[in-house]
Amino acid sequence: MLRSLLVLNSSPRPNGNSTALAETAAAAARSAGAEVELVHLSRLVIGPCEACDACVGSGRCVMEDDMQTLYPRLLNAGALLLASPIYWFTFNAQLKLCIDRWYALFQIPGKPFRNKPAGFILTYGDVDPYISGAVNAIHTFQTMFHFLDMPIRGMVYATASNPGDVQKNADLMEQAAELGRKLILD
Repeated sequence: MLRSLLVLNSSPRPNGNSTALAETAAAAARSAGAEVELVHLSRLVIGPCEACDACVGSGRCVMEDDMQTLYPRLLNAGALLLASPIYWFTFNAQLKLCIDRWYALFQIPGKPFRNKPAGFILTYGDVDPYISGAVNAIHTFQTMFHFLDMPIRGMVYATASNPGDVQKNADLMEQAAELGRKLILD
């Protein structure tokens, strides 16, 4: 079975390392025949959840910003890939804002994310995933996807301090491509 893939890239750098890996995963999924959409979160206006609970019962967030365009895409995607650089020991604020706003979708009966395959890509400056904080992001994704009943099909994470570092690592680029293919195929 071939599924569609939604890639949420939160890097503000158009030529950043997590962007390069996300684009590689998206291209591989597209080459395998999947419908793929790559969204650059840093180009969108997404406000923080205001905890108003207006979405409880309706599943619709009342905040009028760019999340309104993402909600149907999140629901309709066959698989989801999140890509982020590590900032201050976890994934960046652009991704956190987006994820916090998923609260509205969680209000929809029937667990809309159940069995939707997920993956994630992380890049960080230190050589150690513990010192860099990547491990915090990994644990958060694992916990979040478990809570949402989303099977994790893979993760790619690597040291990459300077823009362009990941392109110098053929094995890492292949890992990203393989993740893109895993997410769309059974």
